[in-house]
Amino acid sequence: MKRNLLAIAIPALLVAAGANASIEVWNKDGNKVDFYGRVKAANHITDRGQDGEGDDTSARLGMSGQTQITDGITGYGRWEYEAKAGKNSNNEVRYAFAGLNFGDAGSFDYGRNDGVLKAITAYTDVLPEFGGEAANNTWNVLSARTKAVATYRNNNFFGLTDDLSFALQYADNGDNSYTVDGKRSSPLFDEDGDLSGYKGDSREAYGANVQWNIFDTGLTVGAGYAQTAGKSKYVEGGEVKKAKTWTTGIKYDNYNLYLAATYFQTKFNTWNEKGIDGERYDNPKIKGVELVAQYGIDLPVGRLTPSLAYVQHKFSNISSDDYWYDDEHKEGRNLAKYVSLGATYDLNKNFSAIVEYKFNLLKKQDIGAELNTSHESNGRHPFKPGTKDVLGVGLIYQF
Repeated sequence: MKRNLLAIAIPALLVAAGANASIEVWNKDGNKVDFYGRVKAANHITDRGQDGEGDDTSARLGMSGQTQITDGITGYGRWEYEAKAGKNSNNEVRYAFAGLNFGDAGSFDYGRNDGVLKAITAYTDVLPEFGGEAANNTWNVLSARTKAVATYRNNNFFGLTDDLSFALQYADNGDNSYTVDGKRSSPLFDEDGDLSGYKGDSREAYGANVQWNIFDTGLTVGAGYAQTAGKSKYVEGGEVKKAKTWTTGIKYDNYNLYLAATYFQTKFNTWNEKGIDGERYDNPKIKGVELVAQYGIDLPVGRLTPSLAYVQHKFSNISSDDYWYDDEHKEGRNLAKYVSLGATYDLNKNFSAIVEYKFNLLKKQDIGAELNTSHESNGRHPFKPGTKDVLGVGLIYQF
């Protein structure tokens, strides 16, 4: 019985890492309901033309519940909502899923949940304020939160070992990546006539991950693969075939010292002719590496955790009239490139202070600088704001 309850607690609270405590509001007759939340008051200090500059205050509220159906079957569900109160205020339902846990046979749930690859990219998504580029983007398949996903998880390899776990996932036209279904979507253009995105449903996708906790060493290695399903044909140009993402990671955690590294690659099997945006594509790729080192120091009051990280994501095999991103013309192909130095000061389990300085290594001609610029500057280099360093500071209350 206890083992089954432990097995269900993991998927039911899968992404509640930020909630170190919760409020139990009901626990009777095999039914349990917890509430948790977080308020983050933060600000990003940088050039006013850079995306994300200014207030980044937000609040989250979540609920998780479980009910014992039989001795071997437990039902569970989770809902989490976030309200942005900063410069660009918007609201989002982050999680909304329900499922059944069958003990050693694993669990199955459906709804809005994390993409299956996020379990691996999360190894390096631990920075005080920034980070998360490998998961929170529009090009990797099943790496971010997405709607309409069916997920099977087994956290102890059918009861044989607690060190080996795996997951399988299928997304039914979820918002899993930028790989939209051309049969059900259409392109969007800005006021200058340039392609700005698509409207309509994205494509079906499926993926899997596996993780191995290497005995009692503190080491964990993981790998994952995901791809879109089928083909889609746009109004102009050729066929967009499959988008494929694979990722691998390793982390070491022994309470005080935390080290982690992740690598990913996304490949778009496309065509070598002009698409609807006028560019030429030939199986473009996006590659990324993330490295993190942190060390916890216990103080008379609370715990201080300094953090150091390096992040780089870049294009490969893409060319256009303005930029070259192939192996011979490497300038301009970086999507993200920075060094992060920061710290988290946990005064107790409910209250923290964070500070992080991002040394931006993007150049003015990098496509990442363009994507990171909300207001272009005057002069020869309109995307210069996207190359500026950023200081993030904040306070966090959580329960």
